[in-house]
Formats: sequence, structure tokens, C-alpha cells
Amino acid sequence: MDKRRITLKDIARELGISVSTASRALNSYSGISEETIKLVKDYAEKHNYVPNSIAVNFRRNRTMTLGMIVPEVVHPFFSSIISGAIAAANQHGYRILLGQTDEKLPNEKLACRSMLSGSVDGLLISVSNETKDFEHLQEFIDEGKPVIQFDKFLENFHTPKVITDDYESAYEAVNHLIKQGYRRIAHINGLLEVKNSMDRLKGYKKALEDAGLEFREEWVPHCKNISEEEGYQFAQELLNLPQPPDAFFCITDLVALGVMNYLKSQGIQVPKQIGVMGFSNWKIAEVMSPGLSTVEQHGHQMGMKAVNLLVQLLKDQSLGSNETYKIDSDLIIRESTLN
Repeated sequence: MDKRRITLKDIARELGISVSTASRALNSYSGISEETIKLVKDYAEKHNYVPNSIAVNFRRNRTMTLGMIVPEVVHPFFSSIISGAIAAANQHGYRILLGQTDEKLPNEKLACRSMLSGSVDGLLISVSNETKDFEHLQEFIDEGKPVIQFDKFLENFHTPKVITDDYESAYEAVNHLIKQGYRRIAHINGLLEVKNSMDRLKGYKKALEDAGLEFREEWVPHCKNISEEEGYQFAQELLNLPQPPDAFFCITDLVALGVMNYLKSQGIQVPKQIGVMGFSNWKIAEVMSPGLSTVEQHGHQMGMKAVNLLVQLLKDQSLGSNETYKIDSDLIIRESTLN
């Protein structure tokens, strides 16, 4: 090899591995063997590798465009995040290029390929429910383009993350139900492989445990589509159990709407007979009758924070660290839980 400063591609070529693997090994990512990590780091040290290609990429070919990939664009929570992101981007002289996955990994990869072609300076992403690995996202890092994950994220993909504290938010929501006198609290959850669903489940279980209340597996069904129809269906199934719940904590307000519709169809009074708690504080929570108690996630603030972080990384010519920034949530109390 000549005397010029070696690049990440040089290391990958000389060791017979991909550029992505070389980059992940240098950063000691999980999923890379200790042997490979040592091999790459030893080679990099021996040849005085300096990761200056990042700075070069930052300085070159700026488009003043930020990529943003979400599961759904027409969605109460994500549209709020998008609105905040656009507002912050405008303040910094950037524009937002949107991509939608419909919770499908192939769509996510397609959007990433399109944005990676040179049209964006960095990426903001809330990963799809199907996303388990980050090879397609690592390509941005390898090209010196910073990535910010928000809302739904991959723990083992080491980038800055902007999220709601789902564990604490769920704990507070369930604790409110307990204080209102409800004792058999069901939780209509999402897919367990999705991080925020798992954290809300943990918060729910901890609140029950701290209050000395029973946790029953049959009171925790899991939505595949997070839909009103699933809320209706699960409410029907749960209330026909030998030991039915006396309250519902729902993964979203849309699911809670389905629960409320079933309760109305059966002449069950809310909150006198059964309490209902949502999550997100969508507009429908205000107009339901009775009004739906829920958790306000502050999507607009999340979008602004994510963009501000990304712009700062671009200014610093940095890819950032594996930090998590939590946006505070608020418990919104309405009639559906005031027993």
C-alpha cells in the first residue's frame, strides 16, 4: 500500500471484509466477533488509520436536505413529529425529504437507498416494526452521514436517539388507574419485538407490582396493526373471560377508541364500570365521549429536538455518540378514568 493516508475502504479490502463490517469493528459494535474487532483495530493502528473521510464527506456536496423516514406520514403522532422537524429544519436553512415505510422493512431499505444516493446530508428515522438489523442504516455512517433515531429505534445501532420515556409514562398512566380504584387492569399492547411496546409493558407490570396487584398474561393481548378494530376485538375477548378486567390501558388512543366503542355497544358505563386510558393524546382523545385520559407524547418537540441534534452533528462534522434524549410526557386526565 502507498504512503497516502489509508481509508476505511482500504482496511476492508485488505482484510477481505465489507466496509460496514470494518466500520462496526472499529466502533466495537455488538454482532461483530472479538477476533474481527481485534484484527481491524490492530490493522488500523499499524497503518496509522485516521477516520478523516467523515470530515471530507461533511465538507463536500452539501445538499442542505435532511432525510426523514417514518412508518406513516398521515398519522396523528408522526405528523406531529414531522411538523416539528420541518419547523426546526426551516430555522437552520434545511429542507426535509420524507420517506414512508408502512412498517415494512423492504420499503425502509428502498427509502434509505434513495436518500443515500447523495440527496441528503443526514438521516432521521423511526424504524419499521420489521427492522431488526441496521446494515442499511450503517451505510449512512460509513458515508459520513449522521443518523438520528427517534421514537422507534434499534438499541444496538449506536446513534443518538430521541424518544418518549415509555416505561415511566406507562407506569404513571397505570398508577393513575390504580389511584382511581381500578384493580384488574388490562394492557392492550403492541408487538413485543418493538422497543416502545416492550417498555410500556414493563412500566405497566412495575406499576401493578408496586401496588401489590396481580399480573395476568391473559389480560395482555398484542396488536399487530395497532388499530381501532383490534381494540374492539380485544375488549370483547377480555370482558368475556371468567375474570374480566375493570380497566384498560391501551398502546394508543386509536386502540382505546375501539375499546370505548365496544363498551358503548354493550351498554357498559365509562368510567363508572370500566376505566379506559390511552396513549399519545391524539385529537380523537378530546372529542370522544367521555373524553379519553391519555399520555401526551409531545411529538412536535421530538421532531424539533431530532433535527436540532442532527444539524449540530453536521456543524461539528461528527457522527455523534450513543446518547438517548428523552422527551418528557404528560398525563392528560379526562372523564374516562375519573371513577
